[in-house]
Amino acid sequence: MKHSVVIVDDHVLLAQAIEELINGFNRFKTLYLCKNGKELLDKMRMPANVPDVILMDVNMPILNGIDATKMVKENFPNVKVVALSVEKDEDVILGMLRAGAVGYLMKDSEKEVLLKALEQVVDEGYYHTNTVTRLLVGNLIKGPTGEELKEREIEFIKLACTEMTYKQIAEIMFVSPKTVEGYRDSLYEKLNIKNRIGLVLYAIRSHLFTP
Repeated sequence: MKHSVVIVDDHVLLAQAIEELINGFNRFKTLYLCKNGKELLDKMRMPANVPDVILMDVNMPILNGIDATKMVKENFPNVKVVALSVEKDEDVILGMLRAGAVGYLMKDSEKEVLLKALEQVVDEGYYHTNTVTRLLVGNLIKGPTGEELKEREIEFIKLACTEMTYKQIAEIMFVSPKTVEGYRDSLYEKLNIKNRIGLVLYAIRSHLFTP
């Protein structure tokens, strides 16, 4: 049985091109196309229209990808959402990850990359392209470097997955902003990551944070 995929993108020609690619894969089929998040959520009210995977554009009219992903994850937690975008902005990627996206795929990706992304999402639960990884995370972590994380470091990681600023995190943890910066810098070195996106990805993969 093939896994069903829905494409949500206001660029119709691009969506149709992706549809043809997906329908050529052995394990996948396109269920339908949508032009925005509202249209998607309206369709998903019918059980027959709930897919296994959604390829979600980020910038769309009426209801954008971040808000639509949040609503999908709230109402259909088993559906895997993969962001499909031209955006390489750190805040945009973080926004999609926090909303619940399990992957971030650039629109200029090759056919083979699209297939790999779909396969990894249904088999392993997540996918992030090497392009995005190298650009924003540096070296993708596969786990701690042998050192155990301290309780306060884990607490900091979980808070760093929210939209709070480091100053707000410091207030929640009842420590100074400098102490929070110390947690951050220590974790960057310990986990071999370069920024907050790295922390979010690590938290998701280590089951410290569930979008």
